[in-house]
Amino acid sequence: MNFEMMSIAELKAYVLANRQDDAAFHCLVDRLETDGGDSPLYPAPTTLENVAIMEAAMRERLAG
Repeated sequence: MNFEMMSIAELKAYVLANRQDDAAFHCLVDRLETDGGDSPLYPAPTTLENVAIMEAAMRERLAG
Protein backbone atom coordinates (compact mmCIF):
# COMPACT_ATOMS: atom_id res chain seq x y z
CA MET A 1 0.00 0.00 0.00
CA ASN A 2 1.35 3.46 -0.89
CA PHE A 3 0.90 5.52 2.28
CA GLU A 4 2.65 8.54 0.76
CA MET A 5 -0.19 8.96 -1.75
CA MET A 6 -2.86 9.03 0.98
CA SER A 7 -4.06 12.22 2.58
CA ILE A 8 -3.45 12.51 6.31
CA ALA A 9 -7.18 11.91 6.92
CA GLU A 10 -7.09 8.75 4.80
CA LEU A 11 -3.94 7.56 6.52
CA LYS A 12 -5.45 8.16 9.97
CA ALA A 13 -8.52 6.15 8.99
CA TYR A 14 -6.33 3.34 7.64
CA VAL A 15 -4.22 3.24 10.83
CA LEU A 16 -7.35 3.12 12.99
CA ALA A 17 -8.73 0.25 10.93
CA ASN A 18 -5.35 -1.56 10.76
CA ARG A 19 -3.76 -0.97 14.14
CA GLN A 20 -1.27 -3.80 13.65
CA ASP A 21 0.32 -2.09 10.61
CA ASP A 22 3.44 -0.53 12.15
CA ALA A 23 4.67 0.83 8.81
CA ALA A 24 1.45 2.81 8.34
CA PHE A 25 1.62 4.12 11.90
CA HIS A 26 5.22 5.28 11.48
CA CYS A 27 4.37 6.92 8.17
CA LEU A 28 1.48 8.77 9.82
CA VAL A 29 3.69 9.99 12.67
CA ASP A 30 6.33 11.16 10.21
CA ARG A 31 3.75 13.00 8.11
CA LEU A 32 2.18 14.67 11.15
CA GLU A 33 5.60 15.84 12.36
CA THR A 34 6.50 17.15 8.92
CA ASP A 35 3.15 18.77 8.11
CA GLY A 36 2.72 20.20 11.60
CA GLY A 37 6.09 21.93 11.52
CA ASP A 38 4.59 25.27 10.55
CA SER A 39 2.46 25.50 13.68
CA PRO A 40 3.72 28.08 16.12
CA LEU A 41 4.85 26.85 19.52
CA TYR A 42 4.12 28.88 22.60
CA PRO A 43 5.77 28.48 25.99
CA ALA A 44 3.63 27.43 28.95
CA PRO A 45 2.63 30.36 31.15
CA THR A 46 4.72 30.51 34.30
CA THR A 47 3.01 33.27 36.26
CA LEU A 48 -0.59 34.00 37.19
CA GLU A 49 -0.41 37.14 35.06
CA ASN A 50 0.66 35.09 32.02
CA VAL A 51 -2.11 32.55 32.68
CA ALA A 52 -4.66 35.38 32.68
CA ILE A 53 -3.23 36.79 29.44
CA MET A 54 -3.37 33.35 27.82
CA GLU A 55 -6.96 32.76 28.97
CA ALA A 56 -8.06 36.13 27.60
CA ALA A 57 -6.36 35.44 24.28
CA MET A 58 -8.03 32.02 24.05
CA ARG A 59 -11.46 33.45 24.84
CA GLU A 60 -10.96 36.16 22.20
CA ARG A 61 -9.86 33.59 19.62
CA LEU A 62 -12.80 31.28 20.38
CA ALA A 63 -15.27 34.16 20.18
CA GLY A 64 -14.19 34.64 16.62
